[in-house]
Amino acid sequence: MTITTPRAPRTEAASARATSAPPRGSSRRADTRYALTVLCFLVPSAVPMLAFTVYPMFGAMWASLHEWNLISPMTWVGIDNYVHLIQDRDTQDAFAHTFYYIGGYLPLVYVGGLALAIALNTRLKGRNLLRGIYFLPVVTSWIAVALVWRWLLNPSSGIVNQVLAQIGIEGPGWYTDPAWAMPSIILASAWKDLGFVMIILLAGLQAIPQDLYEAATVDGAGWWRRLFSVTLPMLTPSTFFVIVISLINGFQVFDQVYAMTGGGPAGASQVVVQQVYDLTFRYGAAGEASALSWMLFVLVLAVTVIQIRGQKRWVNYA
Repeated sequence: MTITTPRAPRTEAASARATSAPPRGSSRRADTRYALTVLCFLVPSAVPMLAFTVYPMFGAMWASLHEWNLISPMTWVGIDNYVHLIQDRDTQDAFAHTFYYIGGYLPLVYVGGLALAIALNTRLKGRNLLRGIYFLPVVTSWIAVALVWRWLLNPSSGIVNQVLAQIGIEGPGWYTDPAWAMPSIILASAWKDLGFVMIILLAGLQAIPQDLYEAATVDGAGWWRRLFSVTLPMLTPSTFFVIVISLINGFQVFDQVYAMTGGGPAGASQVVVQQVYDLTFRYGAAGEASALSWMLFVLVLAVTVIQIRGQKRWVNYA
């Protein structure tokens, strides 16, 4: 004889949950509709990115493993292009000039942008107009800026050398002198990008609570003490952003070099991207140019990753 235990009667709440639970199939259809909706919004930006960024990147990687002059069929050479570029003296000089440019440009543009940001963060008459004036070079074409700076730094008739002559200093040859070609480019680049750095740092300054300055003043801290103990530590997030962006732009410097010196004189201002251009369109070595562009990409990626990992040690997000 089998004894069966009677089931406990369902409560009204349990019955309601059972009847209100949606079928599994409808949940899947909702997820599918959501995914399709998101995809529809992503397609307008994803398609151009795939067509003009991702595909050319992998196309350049494939071309870097071949000998190619943009006209004849590709010839497989493996990693020979990379080996040749690593051993090539011109490539080594191009990387050295690029690091030289970054070493001069980054401190100059940051210190100058910080000084402008601090000055325009005060109650100064016409400060909004001044902010617009200082930001104007950022949106100006590099060709126009280069022509202006070539005129200013002209060794024989430039305004800069004429001013130096008035105070008894003989001006250098600037972009016509191998020793002064890169400083000329650094000076023009810093002038053009000061407005961008100023705006970023100015936004960071305005986000610093005034209570910190008031407390520091009460404790007897002077202007310089407040700068190094309050302003700069609280400005580290903006500083981090400026440094990352400026380094990436510095490694990719090209427009100003091409417009002002063309890599000369005697290759004194030849940078990596300029060499990529020359290898492709002057010497018909698109394979080597693609390899060099990938070498630059790996370098920029490595430097960026190191900065992102190291930001925890000095960036204050509090």
